[in-house]
Amino acid sequence: MPNFYEFFAGGGMARSGLGEAWNCVFANDFSEQKATAYRANWGGNHLMVADINKLSTNVLPGHADLAWASFPCQDLSLAGNGAGLQGERSGTFWSFLKIIQGLKSEGRKPSMIVLENVYGTLTSHEGKDFEAIAKSVAAEGYNFGAVVMDAVQFVPQSRPRVFIICIDENMTLPEEVVCDRASPAWHPDKIICAYNALPKKVKHQWKWWKMPEPDQALHTLNEIIETEPQGVQWHTQKETQKLLSMMTPLHRQKVIAAQQGGQTQVGTIYKRTREGIQRAEVRFDGVAGCLRTPSGGSSRQTIMVVEGAKIRTRLISPREAARLMGLPEDYVLPSKYNEAYHLVGDGVVVPVVAHMNQHVLLPVIHANKQQLQLHAA
Repeated sequence: MPNFYEFFAGGGMARSGLGEAWNCVFANDFSEQKATAYRANWGGNHLMVADINKLSTNVLPGHADLAWASFPCQDLSLAGNGAGLQGERSGTFWSFLKIIQGLKSEGRKPSMIVLENVYGTLTSHEGKDFEAIAKSVAAEGYNFGAVVMDAVQFVPQSRPRVFIICIDENMTLPEEVVCDRASPAWHPDKIICAYNALPKKVKHQWKWWKMPEPDQALHTLNEIIETEPQGVQWHTQKETQKLLSMMTPLHRQKVIAAQQGGQTQVGTIYKRTREGIQRAEVRFDGVAGCLRTPSGGSSRQTIMVVEGAKIRTRLISPREAARLMGLPEDYVLPSKYNEAYHLVGDGVVVPVVAHMNQHVLLPVIHANKQQLQLHAA
């Protein structure tokens, strides 16, 4: 069974997606709150709660076939502060890279790396941050390529994320994981632009990763919403009316259309500031907006259930949020609302990881089985 390290582990959602085909031998996160959730679901013998800036290679056991790093997004996000890879949070990428360099010098270079972050990674600082990441992994001897995978292909949540998949240049790449050109399913224009902007030398190490499109039936928001939610209360009529009063005529019309639809409609509401005025914006397309960490009340998603003339609203429940991330029903969530919402909103969507694992990571592992066994020895 291949081994992996999980950096910026959070509640172990990448681990959940990789599944039982992988053995996690080391996990790290800075947050004790998230670590508590990690231990509740995965145990804690291999978990180290520490600042990655202070980690050294001597705490990492053996050789990892994969190092997973969902490094912080705040400085790369389009809604962030624009600091990019020089920011305090997203800049922890460099600390992760230093660990990879240390392992390489010890003859323990991970065979594969997956870096996960927000869509803004491709355009931060006019593409210079993505170029810096690309140059860094290429310099360490990895062939690499990026894909954009949107959670909406797997769960009823709009959540595009960039995954940079890096494979040791000495490893064999089976035919089924690479193609000669960009695929519309995984390589939108911004990926192609990012590739075109790379120096010629770095382009030589770029790979267009190939995966089939998912074929499982899509679930809608209606299917994951609880009638009797745990951890949240339905709003009073006064609170619901206040939300309605915050809508522009366009969004109010969406509610009226839902009332006239003849069946129960479930929508989600985000509060946003438009021209200095706080607005409530609703969608009834069966898909939730992207879950975000609750730095303030406006970042928490509100559910609206419309049954004819009857309109009810409330915050999305922790379990519903977990379902939007593809977590199993038996995943243990923190008991406090904000802690649970922060945990799942800061994670990676489980079936997205599973799809990549099945169609890229494991095929590479199987194609290099003999070589990897030598590493393990």
